[in-house]
Amino acid sequence: MPTGAGPTAIDALDARLVDLLTAEPRIGVLELSRRLRVARGTVQARLDKLQARGVIKGFGPEIEPAALGYRVMAFVTLEIRQRYGHHAVADHLRDIPEVLEAHTISGAGDLLCRIVARSNADLQRVLDHVVGYDGIVRASTFIALAERIPLRTLPLVQAAVGVPLPPTEPPADAAG
Repeated sequence: MPTGAGPTAIDALDARLVDLLTAEPRIGVLELSRRLRVARGTVQARLDKLQARGVIKGFGPEIEPAALGYRVMAFVTLEIRQRYGHHAVADHLRDIPEVLEAHTISGAGDLLCRIVARSNADLQRVLDHVVGYDGIVRASTFIALAERIPLRTLPLVQAAVGVPLPPTEPPADAAG
């Protein structure tokens, strides 16, 4: 049985479905069923179950911050005043558009944030806004110089089923 088997485990068909959706997010259910060689109803039922279980979180477009002019990315560890709590600090951070994500962490800090800015000077403005909240004591910033591995989840899908995904049938109009 694959690692993580249980209520959130997926099988090979689910993994192939996720693989195709990752490669071609705009693919339709009918085309998915053709490529996977299963009934359209099966594909729809699998998609519905994967969404209901939280395996598939959404189908929105991936946005590249640099293409919007936010060319600086930084990871920031925040130390918070415990009396304010994580929720109040997260509410403050949620109001800052340049804060892309924030996670409660263990270790030296309390929160880890991924932040973007238009330039190093703009990063200072964003950080000033972040630490301007009384619930935040200190920030430690690490500027990302280059992305070596982009955010990815497909290897987890492959690991969940215990085997690499088999190639799916290419689109009919693909050059061969």
